[in-house]
Amino acid sequence: MDKLLSEFSIGLFFWQTVLFLALLFLLRKYAWKPILNAVNEREEKIADSLELADKTKAEIETLKAQNADLLKEARAERDAMIKDAKATATQMKEDAKSIAKEEGNKMIASAKKSINAEKAAAISELKTEVAGFALDIAEKVVRVELASDAKQKELAEKLVEDINLN
Repeated sequence: MDKLLSEFSIGLFFWQTVLFLALLFLLRKYAWKPILNAVNEREEKIADSLELADKTKAEIETLKAQNADLLKEARAERDAMIKDAKATATQMKEDAKSIAKEEGNKMIASAKKSINAEKAAAISELKTEVAGFALDIAEKVVRVELASDAKQKELAEKLVEDINLN
């Protein structure tokens, strides 16, 4: 330290101070403002970027909420469509059942009509045949009964009496 104090020169100190002040003046005049401007600009850019990031984050949250709402709406719409499809399918089944039942009833009614018609035709045919048999039998009985002239006269008188009574 003694050496440092022994080598101290006022002239050198003066010129170093003058050079330092001149350098400080030049730096202040030409470099300080551009450096401060660059730092301020960078600070503004960072602030703007942070603000933009906050806005973007808020928009993302809004979009997430909208997406959730859209998903809820889509699910509700899907559920409604499924419900409608099930209702339509059930209605179609019921319609098909009623149509089939109606067709079955028509077929049964048609079959009953056909059976009744055939039954009536069979009864009519049976009556015709029975009537024919009855006539054949009556003819044979009458031939046997009316084989003699006396029996023929007796029958004629009986028929005349019946006609007179009426």
